[in-house]
Amino acid sequence: MRIPGRPAALLASAAALAALCGCTAQPTTADGKARAPVHVPTGGRSPAQSPGSGPAHPTRTEQPAVPAPRVLYARGDSGAGVRELQARLRQLDWLFDGPTGSYDDLTERAVRGFQGKRGLPRTGRTDTVTWQRLVRMTHTPGTWELFLMGGQPAGAPDPRCMTGRVLCIDKTTRTLRWMVGGRTLSTTAVRFGAQYTPTREGVFHVYWKARDWVSTLYHSPMPYAMFFSGGEAVHYSYDFAARGYAGASHGCVNVRDEAAIQELFAQVRVGDKVVVHW
Repeated sequence: MRIPGRPAALLASAAALAALCGCTAQPTTADGKARAPVHVPTGGRSPAQSPGSGPAHPTRTEQPAVPAPRVLYARGDSGAGVRELQARLRQLDWLFDGPTGSYDDLTERAVRGFQGKRGLPRTGRTDTVTWQRLVRMTHTPGTWELFLMGGQPAGAPDPRCMTGRVLCIDKTTRTLRWMVGGRTLSTTAVRFGAQYTPTREGVFHVYWKARDWVSTLYHSPMPYAMFFSGGEAVHYSYDFAARGYAGASHGCVNVRDEAAIQELFAQVRVGDKVVVHW
């Protein structure tokens, strides 16, 4: 059928061109007029989707809450479990006071530091996760670690150690406690003189300090020496570090932990009190 006013060849050419370029020919009505284009949305809901037919994105599945680990020990607690906790913290150098068996501020601070180092919440409370991590990194403490070795003795400090700045040295437990104002700041293991060269007992004062000293009588090195009675001093001992209690001094108080004596040497002043007692 011919459309008036339009040659058939021209219409055929237009149709062929539309097919080649992938275009859709403009629809017309029966009288030849162009129809209005129909808009098809490229995004969002399809025309057939009603506003209330459902969300555009799937709903997220809520994960069940993980219960917090159970707290085993916290500040204010006491007992054998707390003592073991403190002994294990001492093994990792997070605690230098005790074991006392009482969960005090120093223990809380030590636990918080341990937790932060391991990426755990820094609560200062010992929960099951913190305890399990600590147990995996330490060994079961023995009696010496729980009550004596390098730690605070089971008994109370000598009353003469409770005031001022004091090197409180206990021959019974073989420990030296550095105390200020009645509080123990650090504790370390020590040994004393032999039978014929015993370490003197009593109250003394540090009268001289020497970072690098060699005994003029025995010609043995005495690093970090803090003299308190004649030639007797608190100092680091290479022999004590190597042989332990198999040896003895000529009257001095030997320390085998070099890091501990180095720190102690930096804190103690000339004039500080020294108490040597049983």
